[in-house]
Amino acid sequence: MKKIVGLFLLIGLFLLGCKDNTSTKRAVNNHKKGELVAIKGNKYYGGVFRINESEYFRSLYPLNITEVGGHRIINQIYEGLICLDQATLAIKPCLASSYEVKDSARTYIFHLRKGVYFHDDPCFPSGKGRLVTAADFKYCLDKLCEADVNNQGYWIFQNLVVGADVYYQSTQKRKPLAGGVSGVEVLNDSTIQIKLLKPFASFLAKMATPFAAVFPKEAVEMYGMKMREHCVGTGPFRIKAIEQDESVFLERNPAYWGVDSFGNQLPYLDAIKFSFIKDDKVEMLSFVDKKLEMKYRIPLDMFDEVISPEGSLTNKYSSFQKQETIEMSTQFYGFLHVDPIFKDINVRKAFCYAVDREKLCKYTIHGQGVAATHGLVPPCFPGFDWASIKGYTYDPKLAREYFAKAGFQNGKGFPTITLQLNSGGGRNISVAEAVKKMLEETLNITVNLNQVVWAQHSENIETGKCPFWRLGWVADYPDPENYLNLMNGVNVPKSLKEKAYINSFRYLNPAYDVLYQKANQTIDVAARNALYQQADQMGMDDAVMMCLFHDKQFRLIQPYVHNFPQNAMEYRVLRETWLSPH
Repeated sequence: MKKIVGLFLLIGLFLLGCKDNTSTKRAVNNHKKGELVAIKGNKYYGGVFRINESEYFRSLYPLNITEVGGHRIINQIYEGLICLDQATLAIKPCLASSYEVKDSARTYIFHLRKGVYFHDDPCFPSGKGRLVTAADFKYCLDKLCEADVNNQGYWIFQNLVVGADVYYQSTQKRKPLAGGVSGVEVLNDSTIQIKLLKPFASFLAKMATPFAAVFPKEAVEMYGMKMREHCVGTGPFRIKAIEQDESVFLERNPAYWGVDSFGNQLPYLDAIKFSFIKDDKVEMLSFVDKKLEMKYRIPLDMFDEVISPEGSLTNKYSSFQKQETIEMSTQFYGFLHVDPIFKDINVRKAFCYAVDREKLCKYTIHGQGVAATHGLVPPCFPGFDWASIKGYTYDPKLAREYFAKAGFQNGKGFPTITLQLNSGGGRNISVAEAVKKMLEETLNITVNLNQVVWAQHSENIETGKCPFWRLGWVADYPDPENYLNLMNGVNVPKSLKEKAYINSFRYLNPAYDVLYQKANQTIDVAARNALYQQADQMGMDDAVMMCLFHDKQFRLIQPYVHNFPQNAMEYRVLRETWLSPH
Protein backbone atom coordinates (compact mmCIF):
# COMPACT_ATOMS: atom_id res chain seq x y z
CA MET A 1 0.00 0.00 0.00
CA LYS A 2 1.30 3.47 -0.83
CA LYS A 3 2.24 5.72 2.02
CA ILE A 4 -0.08 8.58 2.72
CA VAL A 5 2.10 11.54 3.56
CA GLY A 6 0.89 14.21 5.94
CA LEU A 7 -2.49 12.62 6.53
CA PHE A 8 -2.81 14.29 9.92
CA LEU A 9 -1.31 17.66 9.02
CA LEU A 10 -3.51 20.73 8.67
CA ILE A 11 -2.55 23.57 6.38
CA GLY A 12 -2.37 27.24 7.22
CA LEU A 13 -5.87 27.99 5.99
CA PHE A 14 -7.36 25.52 8.46
CA LEU A 15 -9.54 28.07 10.17
CA LEU A 16 -10.50 30.21 7.19
CA GLY A 17 -13.80 31.87 7.99
CA CYS A 18 -13.92 30.92 11.68
CA LYS A 19 -15.13 33.52 14.14
CA ASP A 20 -13.30 34.69 17.22
CA ASN A 21 -11.00 31.66 17.60
CA THR A 22 -7.46 33.04 17.36
CA SER A 23 -6.13 30.84 20.17
CA THR A 24 -7.65 27.74 18.62
CA LYS A 25 -6.20 28.66 15.24
CA ARG A 26 -2.74 29.05 16.76
CA ALA A 27 -3.01 25.67 18.51
CA VAL A 28 -4.25 23.87 15.42
CA ASN A 29 -1.57 25.34 13.18
CA ASN A 30 1.02 23.99 15.60
CA HIS A 31 -0.60 20.61 16.03
CA LYS A 32 1.51 17.65 15.03
CA LYS A 33 0.88 14.31 13.43
CA GLY A 34 -1.50 12.18 15.50
CA GLU A 35 -2.14 14.97 18.01
CA LEU A 36 -5.57 16.05 19.24
CA VAL A 37 -6.08 19.76 19.95
CA ALA A 38 -8.61 21.00 22.50
CA ILE A 39 -11.01 23.63 21.18
CA LYS A 40 -14.05 25.55 22.38
CA GLY A 41 -17.00 23.51 23.57
CA ASN A 42 -14.86 20.80 25.21
CA LYS A 43 -14.18 19.19 21.84
CA TYR A 44 -11.04 18.26 19.92
CA TYR A 45 -9.61 18.77 16.48
CA GLY A 46 -7.65 15.95 14.89
CA GLY A 47 -7.55 12.21 14.45
CA VAL A 48 -8.59 9.75 11.78
CA PHE A 49 -11.96 8.01 11.79
CA ARG A 50 -11.44 4.48 10.41
CA ILE A 51 -14.52 2.76 9.04
CA ASN A 52 -15.13 -0.36 6.97
CA GLU A 53 -17.42 -1.25 4.07
CA SER A 54 -17.73 -4.91 3.07
CA GLU A 55 -17.85 -4.11 -0.68
CA TYR A 56 -15.58 -1.87 -2.72
CA PHE A 57 -17.47 1.02 -4.27
CA ARG A 58 -18.62 0.94 -7.89
CA SER A 59 -18.50 4.71 -8.44
CA LEU A 60 -18.16 7.97 -6.51
CA TYR A 61 -19.70 10.06 -9.30
CA PRO A 62 -22.88 11.53 -7.74
CA LEU A 63 -25.13 10.62 -10.67
CA ASN A 64 -23.94 7.00 -10.72
CA ILE A 65 -24.42 6.00 -7.09
CA THR A 66 -26.39 2.78 -6.68
CA GLU A 67 -24.99 1.15 -3.53
CA VAL A 68 -24.89 2.19 0.12
CA GLY A 69 -21.10 2.00 0.35
CA GLY A 70 -20.73 4.63 -2.35
CA HIS A 71 -23.39 6.77 -0.64
CA ARG A 72 -21.53 6.70 2.65
CA ILE A 73 -18.29 7.84 1.05
CA ILE A 74 -19.63 10.65 -1.13
CA ASN A 75 -21.83 12.03 1.66
CA GLN A 76 -18.55 13.31 3.11
CA ILE A 77 -17.43 14.86 -0.19
CA TYR A 78 -20.47 16.25 -2.01
CA GLU A 79 -23.39 18.40 -0.85
CA GLY A 80 -26.66 19.64 -2.29
CA LEU A 81 -29.21 22.32 -1.58
CA ILE A 82 -30.91 20.15 1.06
CA CYS A 83 -29.62 17.53 3.49
CA LEU A 84 -30.86 15.41 6.40
CA ASP A 85 -30.25 15.83 10.09
CA GLN A 86 -28.07 12.88 11.09
CA ALA A 87 -29.86 12.31 14.39
CA THR A 88 -33.51 12.80 13.36
CA LEU A 89 -33.46 12.50 9.52
CA ALA A 90 -35.40 15.76 9.39
CA ILE A 91 -34.98 17.75 6.17
CA LYS A 92 -32.88 20.89 6.57
CA PRO A 93 -31.07 23.41 4.35
CA CYS A 94 -27.48 22.67 3.34
CA LEU A 95 -25.95 24.72 0.52
CA ALA A 96 -29.27 26.53 0.40
CA SER A 97 -29.39 28.88 3.37
CA SER A 98 -33.18 28.97 3.00
CA TYR A 99 -35.96 28.02 0.60
CA GLU A 100 -39.53 28.99 -0.27
CA VAL A 101 -42.41 26.73 -1.36
CA LYS A 102 -45.04 28.45 -3.54
CA ASP A 103 -47.85 27.78 -6.01
CA SER A 104 -49.48 24.97 -3.99
CA ALA A 105 -46.13 23.15 -3.64
CA ARG A 106 -45.33 23.36 -7.37
CA THR A 107 -42.61 25.99 -7.18
CA TYR A 108 -39.48 25.82 -5.01
CA ILE A 109 -37.04 28.72 -4.69
CA PHE A 110 -33.65 28.05 -3.12
CA HIS A 111 -31.39 30.83 -1.83
CA LEU A 112 -27.74 29.78 -1.83
CA ARG A 113 -25.47 30.04 1.17
CA LYS A 114 -22.76 32.68 0.78
CA GLY A 115 -19.06 31.86 0.65
CA VAL A 116 -19.20 28.19 -0.43
CA TYR A 117 -16.25 27.06 -2.56
CA PHE A 118 -15.48 23.90 -4.49
CA HIS A 119 -12.50 21.87 -3.30
CA ASP A 120 -9.14 23.00 -4.62
CA ASP A 121 -8.40 21.01 -7.77
CA PRO A 122 -6.29 21.23 -10.96
CA CYS A 123 -9.49 21.60 -13.01
CA PHE A 124 -9.58 25.24 -11.86
CA PRO A 125 -7.15 28.01 -12.87
CA SER A 126 -4.23 27.99 -10.40
CA GLY A 127 -5.82 24.95 -8.74
CA LYS A 128 -7.93 27.01 -6.34
CA GLY A 129 -11.57 26.05 -5.87
CA ARG A 130 -13.98 28.73 -7.03
CA LEU A 131 -17.21 30.09 -5.59
CA VAL A 132 -20.35 27.98 -6.08
CA THR A 133 -23.20 29.77 -7.88
CA ALA A 134 -26.75 28.95 -8.93
CA ALA A 135 -25.43 28.22 -12.44
CA ASP A 136 -23.53 25.23 -11.01
CA PHE A 137 -26.75 23.74 -9.67
CA LYS A 138 -28.45 24.39 -13.02
CA TYR A 139 -25.63 22.54 -14.77
CA CYS A 140 -25.82 19.54 -12.43
CA LEU A 141 -29.63 19.29 -12.41
CA ASP A 142 -29.63 19.42 -16.22
CA LYS A 143 -27.11 16.56 -16.27
CA LEU A 144 -29.43 14.69 -13.92
CA CYS A 145 -31.92 14.65 -16.80
CA GLU A 146 -29.53 13.46 -19.52
CA ALA A 147 -29.81 10.06 -21.16
CA ASP A 148 -26.47 8.65 -20.10
CA VAL A 149 -25.51 5.15 -19.03
CA ASN A 150 -23.63 6.76 -16.11
CA ASN A 151 -26.71 8.65 -14.90
CA GLN A 152 -28.72 6.57 -12.44
CA GLY A 153 -30.58 9.52 -10.92
CA TYR A 154 -32.98 10.72 -13.62
CA TRP A 155 -35.86 9.03 -11.79
CA ILE A 156 -35.92 11.73 -9.08
CA PHE A 157 -37.01 14.34 -11.69
CA GLN A 158 -38.76 12.06 -14.17
CA ASN A 159 -42.45 12.91 -14.74
CA LEU A 160 -42.09 15.51 -12.01
CA VAL A 161 -40.02 18.57 -12.94
CA VAL A 162 -41.24 20.80 -15.76
CA GLY A 163 -39.23 20.10 -18.91
CA ALA A 164 -37.26 17.17 -17.46
CA ASP A 165 -38.75 14.51 -19.72
CA VAL A 166 -38.56 16.65 -22.87
CA TYR A 167 -34.90 17.41 -22.18
CA TYR A 168 -34.16 13.73 -21.48
CA GLN A 169 -35.71 12.75 -24.79
CA SER A 170 -33.69 15.39 -26.63
CA THR A 171 -30.47 13.96 -25.17
CA GLN A 172 -31.53 10.47 -26.25
CA LYS A 173 -31.52 11.84 -29.80
CA ARG A 174 -28.18 13.54 -29.09
CA LYS A 175 -29.76 16.91 -29.77
CA PRO A 176 -29.99 18.43 -26.27
CA LEU A 177 -32.37 21.36 -26.01
CA ALA A 178 -30.78 24.76 -25.55
CA GLY A 179 -31.39 25.96 -22.03
CA GLY A 180 -31.55 22.50 -20.53
CA VAL A 181 -34.48 21.60 -18.26
CA SER A 182 -36.97 24.46 -18.59
CA GLY A 183 -38.32 23.99 -15.06
CA VAL A 184 -34.88 24.58 -13.51
CA GLU A 185 -34.14 28.30 -13.74
CA VAL A 186 -31.34 30.52 -12.44
CA LEU A 187 -32.96 33.69 -11.05
CA ASN A 188 -29.61 35.23 -10.11
CA ASP A 189 -26.17 34.05 -8.98
CA SER A 190 -27.46 33.02 -5.57
CA THR A 191 -31.02 31.89 -6.36
CA ILE A 192 -32.35 28.90 -8.28
CA GLN A 193 -35.98 27.98 -8.93
CA ILE A 194 -37.47 24.54 -9.66
CA LYS A 195 -41.00 24.13 -10.99
CA LEU A 196 -42.96 20.88 -10.76
CA LEU A 197 -45.66 19.57 -13.08
CA LYS A 198 -47.73 18.67 -10.04
CA PRO A 199 -47.41 18.72 -6.26
CA PHE A 200 -45.10 16.02 -4.97
CA ALA A 201 -45.04 15.52 -1.22
CA SER A 202 -41.52 14.06 -1.08
CA PHE A 203 -39.76 16.52 -3.39
CA LEU A 204 -37.52 18.10 -0.76
CA ALA A 205 -36.56 14.64 0.47
CA LYS A 206 -35.52 13.73 -3.07
CA MET A 207 -33.38 16.86 -3.19
CA ALA A 208 -31.46 15.52 -0.18
CA THR A 209 -30.09 12.57 -2.19
CA PRO A 210 -26.56 12.56 -3.70
CA PHE A 211 -28.15 12.73 -7.16
CA ALA A 212 -28.90 16.41 -6.49
CA ALA A 213 -25.38 17.23 -5.29
CA VAL A 214 -23.36 19.99 -6.94
CA PHE A 215 -20.07 19.51 -8.80
CA PRO A 216 -18.23 21.82 -11.20
CA LYS A 217 -18.48 21.71 -14.98
CA GLU A 218 -14.70 22.13 -15.12
CA ALA A 219 -14.23 18.76 -13.40
CA VAL A 220 -16.56 16.97 -15.83
CA GLU A 221 -14.75 18.52 -18.80
CA MET A 222 -11.31 17.63 -17.46
CA TYR A 223 -11.95 14.18 -15.97
CA GLY A 224 -15.06 12.80 -17.65
CA MET A 225 -15.87 9.42 -16.18
CA LYS A 226 -12.66 9.48 -14.20
CA MET A 227 -14.93 11.29 -11.76
CA ARG A 228 -15.77 7.78 -10.66
CA GLU A 229 -12.74 8.31 -8.41
CA HIS A 230 -11.70 11.93 -8.95
CA CYS A 231 -14.17 13.86 -6.81
CA VAL A 232 -14.57 17.64 -6.70
CA GLY A 233 -17.29 18.73 -4.30
CA THR A 234 -17.93 21.22 -1.51
CA GLY A 235 -18.12 18.83 1.44
CA PRO A 236 -16.20 18.71 4.72
CA PHE A 237 -13.75 16.14 3.31
CA ARG A 238 -12.00 15.59 0.00
CA ILE A 239 -10.21 12.67 -1.64
CA LYS A 240 -6.60 12.23 -0.57
CA ALA A 241 -5.78 8.79 -1.97
CA ILE A 242 -7.48 5.66 -3.26
CA GLU A 243 -5.99 2.17 -3.18
CA GLN A 244 -7.94 -0.08 -5.52
CA ASP A 245 -10.04 -2.61 -3.56
CA GLU A 246 -8.21 -1.70 -0.34
CA SER A 247 -8.91 1.78 0.98
CA VAL A 248 -10.14 5.31 0.40
CA PHE A 249 -8.53 8.17 2.33
CA LEU A 250 -10.41 11.42 2.78
CA GLU A 251 -8.69 14.49 4.23
CA ARG A 252 -10.19 17.51 5.92
CA ASN A 253 -11.34 20.30 3.61
CA PRO A 254 -9.47 23.33 5.08
CA ALA A 255 -11.81 25.81 3.35
CA TYR A 256 -15.09 24.23 4.42
CA TRP A 257 -17.92 26.70 5.02
CA GLY A 258 -19.41 25.13 8.14
CA VAL A 259 -18.84 26.27 11.72
CA ASP A 260 -20.29 24.96 14.97
CA SER A 261 -22.18 26.93 17.62
CA PHE A 262 -18.89 27.84 19.33
CA GLY A 263 -17.36 29.28 16.17
CA ASN A 264 -15.10 26.28 15.52
CA GLN A 265 -14.70 25.54 11.85
CA LEU A 266 -15.92 22.12 10.78
CA PRO A 267 -15.03 19.32 10.39
CA TYR A 268 -13.22 18.32 13.57
CA LEU A 269 -11.52 15.21 12.17
CA ASP A 270 -8.27 15.34 10.20
CA ALA A 271 -9.27 12.46 7.98
CA ILE A 272 -11.47 9.45 7.32
CA LYS A 273 -10.15 6.10 6.16
CA PHE A 274 -12.52 3.64 4.49
CA SER A 275 -11.30 0.05 4.32
CA PHE A 276 -12.95 -2.83 2.46
CA ILE A 277 -12.56 -5.91 4.62
CA LYS A 278 -14.97 -8.51 3.28
CA ASP A 279 -14.81 -10.98 6.15
CA ASP A 280 -17.19 -9.96 8.94
CA LYS A 281 -15.18 -11.60 11.71
CA VAL A 282 -11.91 -10.09 10.53
CA GLU A 283 -13.60 -6.69 10.59
CA MET A 284 -14.86 -7.37 14.13
CA LEU A 285 -11.38 -8.33 15.31
CA SER A 286 -9.98 -5.15 13.77
CA PHE A 287 -12.53 -3.14 15.73
CA VAL A 288 -11.74 -4.92 19.00
CA ASP A 289 -8.03 -4.24 18.36
CA LYS A 290 -8.91 -0.52 17.99
CA LYS A 291 -8.02 -0.44 14.31
CA LEU A 292 -11.54 0.76 13.48
CA GLU A 293 -13.67 3.37 15.20
CA MET A 294 -16.94 1.61 14.39
CA LYS A 295 -18.34 -1.87 13.73
CA TYR A 296 -21.57 -1.93 11.77
CA ARG A 297 -23.42 -5.21 12.29
CA ILE A 298 -22.25 -7.88 14.69
CA PRO A 299 -21.12 -11.13 13.05
CA LEU A 300 -23.90 -13.70 13.30
CA ASP A 301 -21.81 -16.36 14.99
CA MET A 302 -20.48 -13.85 17.54
CA PHE A 303 -23.80 -12.23 18.43
CA ASP A 304 -24.41 -14.17 21.64
CA GLU A 305 -20.82 -13.51 22.69
CA VAL A 306 -21.28 -9.74 22.27
CA ILE A 307 -24.93 -9.16 23.26
CA SER A 308 -26.43 -10.65 26.40
CA PRO A 309 -29.95 -12.20 26.44
CA GLU A 310 -31.13 -8.94 28.07
CA GLY A 311 -29.81 -6.93 25.11
CA SER A 312 -26.85 -5.27 26.81
CA LEU A 313 -23.17 -5.71 26.01
CA THR A 314 -21.47 -8.65 27.71
CA ASN A 315 -18.59 -7.94 30.11
CA LYS A 316 -15.97 -8.64 27.44
CA TYR A 317 -17.34 -5.86 25.21
CA SER A 318 -18.69 -3.50 27.87
CA SER A 319 -16.04 -0.84 27.19
CA PHE A 320 -17.60 -0.06 23.81
CA GLN A 321 -20.68 2.03 23.04
CA LYS A 322 -23.70 0.12 21.71
CA GLN A 323 -26.31 1.64 19.40
CA GLU A 324 -29.34 -0.16 17.94
CA THR A 325 -32.35 0.66 15.81
CA ILE A 326 -34.75 -0.81 13.24
CA GLU A 327 -33.50 0.49 9.94
CA MET A 328 -35.29 1.97 6.97
CA SER A 329 -34.17 -1.05 5.01
CA THR A 330 -35.80 -4.13 3.55
CA GLN A 331 -33.95 -7.25 2.50
CA PHE A 332 -35.70 -9.12 -0.29
CA TYR A 333 -35.27 -11.55 -3.17
CA GLY A 334 -36.38 -10.22 -6.50
CA PHE A 335 -38.31 -11.95 -9.27
CA LEU A 336 -37.91 -10.97 -12.93
CA HIS A 337 -41.52 -10.65 -14.08
CA VAL A 338 -40.73 -11.11 -17.77
CA ASP A 339 -38.96 -14.39 -17.08
CA PRO A 340 -40.85 -17.47 -18.42
CA ILE A 341 -40.99 -18.95 -14.90
CA PHE A 342 -41.52 -15.93 -12.65
CA LYS A 343 -44.07 -14.21 -14.85
CA ASP A 344 -46.54 -16.64 -13.25
CA ILE A 345 -47.95 -15.08 -10.06
CA ASN A 346 -48.64 -18.55 -8.68
CA VAL A 347 -44.93 -19.39 -8.77
CA ARG A 348 -44.09 -16.12 -7.04
CA LYS A 349 -46.71 -16.69 -4.33
CA ALA A 350 -45.53 -20.26 -3.81
CA PHE A 351 -41.99 -19.00 -3.21
CA CYS A 352 -43.22 -16.30 -0.82
CA TYR A 353 -45.26 -18.70 1.30
CA ALA A 354 -42.44 -21.26 1.42
CA VAL A 355 -40.11 -19.10 3.53
CA ASP A 356 -40.25 -18.92 7.33
CA ARG A 357 -39.20 -15.31 7.99
CA GLU A 358 -39.59 -15.56 11.76
CA LYS A 359 -37.19 -18.49 11.81
CA LEU A 360 -34.74 -16.55 9.63
CA CYS A 361 -34.77 -13.63 12.05
CA LYS A 362 -34.50 -15.71 15.20
CA TYR A 363 -31.94 -18.30 14.20
CA THR A 364 -30.16 -17.27 11.01
CA ILE A 365 -29.55 -13.59 11.74
CA HIS A 366 -29.80 -13.89 15.54
CA GLY A 367 -32.41 -11.22 16.15
CA GLN A 368 -30.79 -8.64 13.87
CA GLY A 369 -33.97 -8.19 11.88
CA VAL A 370 -37.76 -7.91 12.00
CA ALA A 371 -39.69 -10.36 9.82
CA ALA A 372 -41.06 -8.58 6.72
CA THR A 373 -44.54 -10.11 6.96
CA HIS A 374 -46.26 -6.75 6.49
CA GLY A 375 -45.05 -5.55 3.13
CA LEU A 376 -42.14 -3.73 1.56
CA VAL A 377 -42.17 -0.51 3.63
CA PRO A 378 -40.31 -0.95 6.96
CA PRO A 379 -41.91 -0.05 10.33
CA CYS A 380 -39.99 3.22 10.71
CA PHE A 381 -42.29 5.89 9.31
CA PRO A 382 -44.60 7.89 11.60
CA GLY A 383 -48.23 7.59 10.50
CA PHE A 384 -47.66 4.64 8.18
CA ASP A 385 -49.71 1.70 9.52
CA TRP A 386 -47.16 -1.03 8.80
CA ALA A 387 -49.09 -3.73 10.68
CA SER A 388 -52.20 -3.26 8.52
CA ILE A 389 -50.41 -4.64 5.43
CA LYS A 390 -50.98 -8.35 4.85
CA GLY A 391 -47.80 -9.80 3.45
CA TYR A 392 -46.58 -13.39 3.53
CA THR A 393 -46.12 -15.70 6.48
CA TYR A 394 -44.77 -19.24 6.38
CA ASP A 395 -47.53 -21.52 5.06
CA PRO A 396 -46.16 -24.64 3.34
CA LYS A 397 -49.68 -25.92 2.50
CA LEU A 398 -50.55 -22.72 0.62
CA ALA A 399 -47.12 -22.70 -1.01
CA ARG A 400 -47.69 -26.17 -2.47
CA GLU A 401 -51.21 -25.28 -3.59
CA TYR A 402 -49.99 -22.26 -5.55
CA PHE A 403 -47.14 -24.32 -7.01
CA ALA A 404 -49.66 -26.90 -8.18
CA LYS A 405 -51.76 -24.12 -9.77
CA ALA A 406 -48.67 -23.12 -11.72
CA GLY A 407 -48.40 -26.68 -13.04
CA PHE A 408 -45.63 -27.89 -10.77
CA GLN A 409 -47.35 -30.43 -8.50
CA ASN A 410 -44.79 -31.57 -5.91
CA GLY A 411 -42.14 -29.67 -7.90
CA LYS A 412 -42.43 -31.92 -10.93
CA GLY A 413 -41.25 -30.21 -14.11
CA PHE A 414 -39.84 -27.15 -12.36
CA PRO A 415 -36.34 -26.31 -13.65
CA THR A 416 -33.32 -25.86 -11.43
CA ILE A 417 -33.33 -22.20 -10.39
CA THR A 418 -30.32 -20.05 -9.51
CA LEU A 419 -30.37 -17.41 -6.80
CA GLN A 420 -27.76 -14.74 -7.50
CA LEU A 421 -26.31 -12.83 -4.55
CA ASN A 422 -23.44 -10.41 -4.11
CA SER A 423 -20.27 -11.44 -2.34
CA GLY A 424 -19.15 -9.62 0.77
CA GLY A 425 -20.16 -10.37 4.34
CA GLY A 426 -21.24 -13.72 5.70
CA ARG A 427 -24.84 -12.78 6.44
CA ASN A 428 -25.98 -12.80 2.81
CA ILE A 429 -24.63 -16.31 2.40
CA SER A 430 -26.18 -17.59 5.64
CA VAL A 431 -29.60 -16.18 4.70
CA ALA A 432 -29.37 -17.53 1.15
CA GLU A 433 -28.47 -21.00 2.37
CA ALA A 434 -31.41 -20.97 4.81
CA VAL A 435 -33.88 -19.77 2.16
CA LYS A 436 -32.52 -22.30 -0.33
CA LYS A 437 -33.18 -25.11 2.17
CA MET A 438 -36.73 -23.86 2.88
CA LEU A 439 -37.61 -23.62 -0.81
CA GLU A 440 -36.16 -27.02 -1.60
CA GLU A 441 -37.86 -28.77 1.30
CA THR A 442 -41.25 -27.11 0.85
CA LEU A 443 -41.52 -27.14 -2.94
CA ASN A 444 -39.31 -30.12 -3.79
CA ILE A 445 -37.10 -28.13 -6.15
CA THR A 446 -33.38 -27.48 -6.61
CA VAL A 447 -31.94 -24.04 -5.95
CA ASN A 448 -28.34 -23.15 -6.79
CA LEU A 449 -26.50 -20.17 -5.31
CA ASN A 450 -24.27 -17.93 -7.41
CA GLN A 451 -22.10 -15.31 -5.71
CA VAL A 452 -20.71 -12.46 -7.80
CA VAL A 453 -19.00 -9.17 -7.01
CA TRP A 454 -21.31 -6.20 -6.50
CA ALA A 455 -20.59 -4.48 -9.82
CA GLN A 456 -21.48 -7.62 -11.78
CA HIS A 457 -24.43 -8.38 -9.50
CA SER A 458 -26.07 -5.01 -10.07
CA GLU A 459 -25.29 -5.10 -13.79
CA ASN A 460 -26.98 -8.51 -14.16
CA ILE A 461 -30.05 -7.33 -12.23
CA GLU A 462 -30.45 -4.08 -14.14
CA THR A 463 -30.04 -5.75 -17.53
CA GLY A 464 -32.49 -8.58 -16.76
CA LYS A 465 -29.86 -11.32 -16.92
CA CYS A 466 -30.89 -13.12 -13.74
CA PRO A 467 -34.47 -14.15 -12.89
CA PHE A 468 -34.02 -14.53 -9.11
CA TRP A 469 -31.70 -12.39 -7.03
CA ARG A 470 -30.84 -11.02 -3.62
CA LEU A 471 -31.10 -7.29 -2.94
CA GLY A 472 -31.73 -4.88 -0.10
CA TRP A 473 -33.17 -1.41 -0.28
CA VAL A 474 -31.92 1.18 2.17
CA ALA A 475 -33.92 4.39 1.95
CA ASP A 476 -32.45 7.14 -0.23
CA TYR A 477 -34.65 9.53 1.71
CA PRO A 478 -36.99 9.10 4.70
CA ASP A 479 -40.38 8.59 3.04
CA PRO A 480 -42.45 5.45 2.24
CA GLU A 481 -42.61 6.64 -1.38
CA ASN A 482 -38.93 5.77 -1.77
CA TYR A 483 -39.82 2.09 -1.34
CA LEU A 484 -43.04 2.08 -3.32
CA ASN A 485 -41.20 3.66 -6.26
CA LEU A 486 -39.50 0.27 -6.72
CA MET A 487 -42.80 -1.02 -8.15
CA ASN A 488 -43.55 2.08 -10.22
CA GLY A 489 -44.21 1.13 -13.85
CA VAL A 490 -42.68 4.34 -15.19
CA ASN A 491 -39.29 2.95 -14.14
CA VAL A 492 -39.59 -0.03 -16.50
CA PRO A 493 -37.85 0.58 -19.85
CA LYS A 494 -39.57 -0.42 -23.05
CA SER A 495 -36.87 -2.86 -24.05
CA LEU A 496 -35.03 -5.61 -22.20
CA LYS A 497 -31.89 -4.17 -23.75
CA GLU A 498 -32.29 -1.07 -21.59
CA LYS A 499 -31.29 -1.07 -17.94
CA ALA A 500 -33.99 -1.11 -15.25
CA TYR A 501 -32.38 0.32 -12.15
CA ILE A 502 -35.31 1.17 -9.89
CA ASN A 503 -38.00 -1.33 -10.96
CA SER A 504 -35.63 -4.18 -11.74
CA PHE A 505 -38.53 -6.62 -11.36
CA ARG A 506 -39.99 -5.01 -14.52
CA TYR A 507 -43.36 -5.13 -12.77
CA LEU A 508 -46.17 -3.43 -14.68
CA ASN A 509 -49.60 -2.79 -13.15
CA PRO A 510 -51.49 0.33 -14.35
CA ALA A 511 -53.76 0.25 -11.28
CA TYR A 512 -50.73 0.39 -9.02
CA ASP A 513 -49.26 3.30 -10.96
CA VAL A 514 -52.49 5.31 -10.67
CA LEU A 515 -52.64 4.74 -6.92
CA TYR A 516 -48.96 5.54 -6.46
CA GLN A 517 -49.21 8.80 -8.42
CA LYS A 518 -52.33 9.85 -6.52
CA ALA A 519 -50.52 9.33 -3.22
CA ASN A 520 -47.54 11.37 -4.37
CA GLN A 521 -49.77 14.35 -5.16
CA THR A 522 -51.57 14.22 -1.82
CA ILE A 523 -50.07 16.82 0.49
CA ASP A 524 -52.07 15.81 3.60
CA VAL A 525 -49.81 13.36 5.44
CA ALA A 526 -52.54 11.08 6.86
CA ALA A 527 -54.35 10.80 3.53
CA ARG A 528 -51.09 10.17 1.69
CA ASN A 529 -50.05 7.41 4.09
CA ALA A 530 -53.42 5.72 3.63
CA LEU A 531 -52.85 5.63 -0.13
CA TYR A 532 -49.29 4.40 0.33
CA GLN A 533 -50.64 1.56 2.48
CA GLN A 534 -53.04 0.56 -0.32
CA ALA A 535 -50.15 0.60 -2.79
CA ASP A 536 -47.97 -1.56 -0.57
CA GLN A 537 -50.85 -4.02 -0.19
CA MET A 538 -51.33 -4.19 -3.95
CA GLY A 539 -47.65 -5.00 -4.39
CA MET A 540 -47.92 -7.79 -1.84
CA ASP A 541 -51.06 -9.18 -3.50
CA ASP A 542 -49.12 -9.37 -6.77
CA ALA A 543 -46.10 -10.96 -5.05
CA VAL A 544 -43.77 -8.52 -6.77
CA MET A 545 -40.85 -9.74 -4.65
CA MET A 546 -40.09 -11.99 -1.70
CA CYS A 547 -39.69 -9.65 1.28
CA LEU A 548 -37.55 -11.27 3.98
CA PHE A 549 -36.80 -8.91 6.86
CA HIS A 550 -36.18 -5.33 7.90
CA ASP A 551 -32.75 -4.89 9.44
CA LYS A 552 -32.43 -4.33 13.15
CA GLN A 553 -28.94 -3.04 13.37
CA PHE A 554 -26.48 -2.97 16.20
CA ARG A 555 -23.48 -0.68 15.99
CA LEU A 556 -20.44 -0.71 18.21
CA ILE A 557 -18.31 2.41 18.45
CA GLN A 558 -15.16 3.11 20.38
CA PRO A 559 -15.55 4.88 23.75
CA TYR A 560 -13.58 7.90 22.53
CA VAL A 561 -15.93 8.59 19.58
CA HIS A 562 -18.37 11.49 20.06
CA ASN A 563 -21.35 12.88 18.17
CA PHE A 564 -21.83 9.98 15.79
CA PRO A 565 -25.57 9.32 16.16
CA GLN A 566 -27.27 6.32 14.62
CA ASN A 567 -30.40 6.71 12.52
CA ALA A 568 -32.79 4.42 10.67
CA MET A 569 -31.12 5.08 7.29
CA GLU A 570 -27.49 4.65 8.36
CA TYR A 571 -27.10 8.13 6.88
CA ARG A 572 -23.62 9.14 7.91
CA VAL A 573 -22.00 12.56 7.68
CA LEU A 574 -18.91 12.90 9.86
CA ARG A 575 -18.50 16.65 9.68
CA GLU A 576 -19.38 17.07 13.39
CA THR A 577 -17.96 13.79 14.72
CA TRP A 578 -14.92 14.14 16.97
CA LEU A 579 -12.49 12.00 18.94
CA SER A 580 -11.27 12.52 22.50
CA PRO A 581 -7.86 11.42 23.84
CA HIS A 582 -7.64 7.74 24.73
